[in-house]
Amino acid sequence: MGSGSGHTIVIGAGIGGLAAAMRLAAKGMPVTVLERHPHVGGKMRTVESDAGPVDAGPTVMTMRPVFEALFADCGARLGDHVTLSPAKVLARHWWADGARFDLTNDMETNAQNITKSFGAPEAVAFRSFCARARRLFEAFELPMMQAAAPSRFALGARVAQNPGLLRDMDPLRSLAGSLASQFTSPHLQQLFGRYATYVGGSPYEAPSLLSLIWHAEASGVWAVKGGLHNLARAMADVIEEHGGTIQTGTGVARIGMQNGRVNGVVTEDGTHLACDQVLFNGDPRALCEGLLGDALREAVREPQVTPRSLSAYVCAFAATATGQDLSHHNVFFADDPRVEFGDLKAGKMPRNATLYLCAQDRSGGSTPTDPERFEIIMNGPPTTATEPLPEEKSTCKARIFDRLSTMGLSFTPIPPETALTTPAEFNALFPGSMGALYGRSPHGLTAGLKRPTARTPIKGLYLAGGGAHPGAGIPMAALSGKHAAAAILSDQTSTFMSPRTVTPGGMSTGSATMAAAPSRSSAS
Repeated sequence: MGSGSGHTIVIGAGIGGLAAAMRLAAKGMPVTVLERHPHVGGKMRTVESDAGPVDAGPTVMTMRPVFEALFADCGARLGDHVTLSPAKVLARHWWADGARFDLTNDMETNAQNITKSFGAPEAVAFRSFCARARRLFEAFELPMMQAAAPSRFALGARVAQNPGLLRDMDPLRSLAGSLASQFTSPHLQQLFGRYATYVGGSPYEAPSLLSLIWHAEASGVWAVKGGLHNLARAMADVIEEHGGTIQTGTGVARIGMQNGRVNGVVTEDGTHLACDQVLFNGDPRALCEGLLGDALREAVREPQVTPRSLSAYVCAFAATATGQDLSHHNVFFADDPRVEFGDLKAGKMPRNATLYLCAQDRSGGSTPTDPERFEIIMNGPPTTATEPLPEEKSTCKARIFDRLSTMGLSFTPIPPETALTTPAEFNALFPGSMGALYGRSPHGLTAGLKRPTARTPIKGLYLAGGGAHPGAGIPMAALSGKHAAAAILSDQTSTFMSPRTVTPGGMSTGSATMAAAPSRSSAS
């Protein structure tokens, strides 16, 4: 048991909230996780199909050491809780002109295949690109990702120590612009440009610095047996093993405050739950919009949550696939990425989009039986709507499956519209998010410094999740949970040394309007 005794309520059982709750519970602190949905995992969700639960969010683990350290810090072993298998083919890529290219987990094999497909000069460029991505990742992992509150000064000092990093960063160019200066092949420019979408951005507006994402993927991609949602369930198991409590189907309507600090929450059914601190594992924009109470608006400033990242159209279903030799991960590229991202920038569903397809039952080179499970993701714009527009689903479905058909891939049966989740429906699932699955937009060289950190200006209120620092993706969300847990643990001693004042009536809960409002909590 640790020294902590202050009760923490975690709103949202996304990866950030679960990671923080794991560490707090392992230190002996009372922890209650409240999740409005019937499952843990936040955006790491599943939908039912004839072949079993289908992943309808993230599909693989990268940066495995982040999770190994998380479980180790809680006296557990990651391998005892989930079964991981490395992906030999990181992704199979397809173009309408008939080109096909596999990226593997072996860089020498990749270079040889690039020579065969695109020519020897492109293989030289690839080796240079890999070395550059590695240098950027290694330079910024500690002062940016692993730092609880990164600063321009610390990052500037890192560059000053190694001036060559400035050349690697290519700060005056976008990711697309930088790739065009490195690769001659439009196919390779498009392939590596898609890494901007991993954090919800456009390669034409995201900084060249995001090329470091390639190094994270090249360092290893891992599939979780049974689906990635089993990782979230394993994290929940560790929390409960250490005495923590997880309540699903429990939405939070608002966060209570008294004497200038957080003192509890009010659930959707009107129940008051007292606590010493609250960790909000939802989109920080929900606080900025006052969805958890007007008094919480000052917890997050608007520039920390706007502009918004991309959303997505996600189709999860079971079917029989014919016509193409699919891998676990497949990318069917748009004909012209400038048109695709131009539509997205204009707030429109792309007319001709890049489609990511996960054949879940083919992980580790497995041979699936029919029907098998699929997830298809198409980028979409954020929205303030909570219901899809008329004909939006039918249009989206037609664009996805007509496009795949023209590229030689067919499904029997084609899934119904109910298998499709739209940006508006993501906004309803995760209130305040505008359906933006990655929080704040990554556009601009300093975008990574603008996200809110674990500590907020409101005493007793902390943040974790993909909308907080260090950003989107399950490793980054897990690191945000690490930062939040560390902040809570370091703050609790001084907090509990101060006398508490109790006023008649108990918790201060904000306006009567909010008291009647539906739950606005969300997990990420």
